[in-house]
Amino acid sequence: MNYDKTQISDLIKNRRSVFPKNYSGERVSDEVIAEMLENANWAPTHKMTEPWRFTVFCDEGIEAFANFQAELYLKTAGKKPDKDKVKKLKSKPLMCSHIISIGLKRNKSIPKMEEIAAVAAAVQNMHLTATAHGVGLYWSTGGVTYDKNANSFFDLGEKDLLMGFLYIGMPKSGKWPKGKRKSIDKKVKWVEK
Repeated sequence: MNYDKTQISDLIKNRRSVFPKNYSGERVSDEVIAEMLENANWAPTHKMTEPWRFTVFCDEGIEAFANFQAELYLKTAGKKPDKDKVKKLKSKPLMCSHIISIGLKRNKSIPKMEEIAAVAAAVQNMHLTATAHGVGLYWSTGGVTYDKNANSFFDLGEKDLLMGFLYIGMPKSGKWPKGKRKSIDKKVKWVEK
């Protein structure tokens, strides 16, 4: 295998979360979304369980997603729902070209942590693919992520996990964030003997 190692390292180092407020409104092509999903499918997976499950929302589907999460919040918020939260649940998705729900189809024969790691690896593959295309992406665990009542809307069972949402859009010009990391030296211990 002969890959351009510098380009691969640059791609990894330039992967960023790009938030919906920084999207231009331009639609991301469905072909790029399909490539992201195909690359997600090649993530490592213990015992080949391939636990990732995705639902793609676009066009009017985004409005259906926004309405669903706002309505679910209103049903569970009690007598005094936060009006600003309802507004955000309805408006933030509309800034996106696509939204992809991230689900984990639970397999009891595999430790839960390994399945979570597999889904996270699949999401990283999607994020790197988006970066390669100059597409902005943000993994959110807000909204209805932790409400088990949401599972059926995303074709997940009661024992499955909803792990959040990928908010996707074309970034406005000049809105690709700069990155920074502390040195790896303080995060690694080498044992040679």
